[in-house]
Amino acid sequence: MWPGLSVPLTGSRVALEPLAEHHREGLHAAAVATADADGFRWMPATLGDPAVLDGWLAQSLAARAEGEEAPFATVDRASGAVIGSTRYLALRHPHRGLEVGWTWLAPSAWRTGANVESRLLLLGHAFETLGCVRVELKTDALNLRSRGAMERLPARFEGIHRQHMVRPDGTLRDSAYYSVIDREWPAVRANLERRLGR
Repeated sequence: MWPGLSVPLTGSRVALEPLAEHHREGLHAAAVATADADGFRWMPATLGDPAVLDGWLAQSLAARAEGEEAPFATVDRASGAVIGSTRYLALRHPHRGLEVGWTWLAPSAWRTGANVESRLLLLGHAFETLGCVRVELKTDALNLRSRGAMERLPARFEGIHRQHMVRPDGTLRDSAYYSVIDREWPAVRANLERRLGR
């Protein structure tokens, strides 16, 4: 267990709540909207299918209970609606590093600042509370939208892990890796705050 890893994180636009069973209905609604907009195209699973989402939720809650990952429900603060999910994973507590990933948002939250604030909350907690020296992010190498979002943090591109994963359709995925390290965090934080108009 990594003390303090799975705690509520609250911003002005979104709240990141440790994932729990009571988020199920809101996650279903957000996932259906996301699937309808092809928002899971690059994800390891299409969560718009209720059975797939239920399996994903069960796995996520088990990983949280075991301290293997820290999944969050992303909640719109104005409406209280669940608009997506994100998490800490690939935890390397002895080495003070982790990954931020499995991030998805319903289309209603696209281009609203929700993702930017979510990154500010997660990275801020990682570096300023958990004492991380490295946070990594990865995506399908073909996912130019996600790669652009990482580059706008800005996170540093570290390279391609070739044939890193098998996609749901059976094709092989190359993964693009990015990272932010502790000495870069102040500039990244300032950039995120600027983007949020702070």
